[in-house]
Amino acid sequence: MVFAYVLINAEVGYEDSVLAEAKKVPEVKTAHLVYGVYDIVLLLEAPNVEMLKDVITKKIRKIPNVRSTLTMMVVK
Repeated sequence: MVFAYVLINAEVGYEDSVLAEAKKVPEVKTAHLVYGVYDIVLLLEAPNVEMLKDVITKKIRKIPNVRSTLTMMVVK
């Protein structure tokens, strides 16, 4: 299994709806609304890096009102 933290910038006023949609993605293990440079922090789990990439590009980034993401792969 591979893990990654994904930081999300959402459109202003849509943070709660982006969080709710992200929580529906099966690979999302935890999802939190945060204050700071980013609005949402996700912990993702997938069987391999290729599937993790697909989750981020085809599911997370496709959520309406996601402006940008930053992915940090867990190495240890």
